[in-house]
Amino acid sequence: MAHIALYRTWRPQSFQDMVGQKHIVQTLQNSLREGRYSHAYLFNGPRGTGKTTTAKILAKAVNCLNGPGIEPCNQCDACIRITEGAVMDVVEIDAASNRGVEEIRDIRDKVKYAPTEVRQKVYIIDEVHMLTTEAFNALLKTLEEPPAHVMFILATTEPHKLPATIISRCQRFDFRRVALEEQVERLREVCEDENIQADEDALAFIGRLSDGGMRDAISLLDQIIAFSGERITYEDVLSITGGMASDQFERLVIAVQNADVASALKQVDEFMQEGKSADKCMENLIYYFRDLLMVKMVPGSQAVTERILDVKRFAEVAQRFKTETLISMIDTLTYYQTEMKYSVQPQTLLEVALMKLCSGASASPQGIDPLAAASGSPERTDGVVGQLMNRIQRLEEQLAQVLKNGIVPSAGANASASASAPRSAPAAPVINKKTIEKLEGYLKGIEDPAFRTVAQQWSQIMGRVKELKITVHAWLVDGEPVSAHDGNVLVAFKSAMHRETTEKPANKQLIEQVMGELLGEPYRLLTIMMKDWKAAAEQRKPDDAPKEELQLVPEDEQPSGEIKEDWINEAIQLFGEDLVKIKED
Repeated sequence: MAHIALYRTWRPQSFQDMVGQKHIVQTLQNSLREGRYSHAYLFNGPRGTGKTTTAKILAKAVNCLNGPGIEPCNQCDACIRITEGAVMDVVEIDAASNRGVEEIRDIRDKVKYAPTEVRQKVYIIDEVHMLTTEAFNALLKTLEEPPAHVMFILATTEPHKLPATIISRCQRFDFRRVALEEQVERLREVCEDENIQADEDALAFIGRLSDGGMRDAISLLDQIIAFSGERITYEDVLSITGGMASDQFERLVIAVQNADVASALKQVDEFMQEGKSADKCMENLIYYFRDLLMVKMVPGSQAVTERILDVKRFAEVAQRFKTETLISMIDTLTYYQTEMKYSVQPQTLLEVALMKLCSGASASPQGIDPLAAASGSPERTDGVVGQLMNRIQRLEEQLAQVLKNGIVPSAGANASASASAPRSAPAAPVINKKTIEKLEGYLKGIEDPAFRTVAQQWSQIMGRVKELKITVHAWLVDGEPVSAHDGNVLVAFKSAMHRETTEKPANKQLIEQVMGELLGEPYRLLTIMMKDWKAAAEQRKPDDAPKEELQLVPEDEQPSGEIKEDWINEAIQLFGEDLVKIKED
């Protein structure tokens, strides 16, 4: 006989077999006992928590030949045939593949006919949120006033996608994630029945991986049994699921706290050698820091005891960090986890994230504020000095790169260099003559036809960048093209942070790729701060240069349509091509 998946074999066939949904089972049994069951139910909750199973049990309970009662007998012909799916009056519909209005109209036309095999006609519509708006409208009236012999049971994982008019016509039941203790108890029962020996910590880890879904937990157990045979250990679960033991993360976290970069990178290399993926390592590392934070802030909560096997050991590691440090580390890891989605080198990002954490740990050990540490002991002061020296070195490297490209340094670098100087009244930026000479080509490039083309196509360039990577668009939107010269496009930024992020090699490469596609020839991206660009333009003007005056010219006196075209291009650049509509008089 062919093997049947364990989650199908262990699918509950009565209310008493249900795991973790006592509030729903008790309500349904009371209504069945009193004969006050509704014509329409809405079962919603996470996957694998028993929504469709409960619907089938309810269909058997109302149609049981020995009932209706609080439990189906599972012995009569009606119960057996409903379990097998052989009763025409109990219809299970997958709304994901039957989502159109025609399928719902077919139901609406058939509900008026009395059942032929059982006393109650039951329609179970799974993933009901997938129905179209027209299908919901077709279902609405039937759902509100169905014939007495019809019951609707709607099941969904996303109730917020259902119209309020549908929800208001149903009795709603919210299925909860199954508690870890109940999951472990059911997994232990399955193992005993299947003659499988399993370690308690292995079953607990399976329960945590299933995230409260009983079906997922049993499916995972089935997979591990195929791997391990008659004996399941914690190491087997880690091996088959790609998980990592907490003691491995403990060594990694201690290395971070000690600013031991070599040890941390060695640990990452061991993960990779074991076949672990970088994104999975990052996810588990975030969970580990989250658990440390929970142990530190709410040590006695259920959230801690369910997720953590050895709370005492976690508490010892958590004592090494301050709360602010753990929160900061989680923020850093979360940022790099987001960047991983767009990176072709996720392992590199994981290593960079750990090096950054190590740098932060050495700069302010155990969460000590750098400013407070600077006035404390010499050991703490050394960490702060090292951090400041690293920042100065980075600023010097950025300044050298900027001067090499012939672009004036950003205001952020000047601000960092002069942070310790006494404050005075703000003065207009002053640009030296050498820099103006380097910018001369770009100052003249304002009149270049190439720059006109760039300005006209900029909204399309921004749109294409947004399609490829929305995070790059979020940084680039602060910039504005101000000139084009010698195959370079100069973009001025108001914010130093936006400019520096745009200048990152990966982001810069994407923007240059888009410019090459839309402009028809390769262009390099150069950046400058907006106020520095304006200062260079002002200083380049001779003192006796005539000042520009704004004059209004009637439309009939315009020499050509060029001015009108400039207005249109300016509007497109400001608001985007999608929002600008051109109407002819």
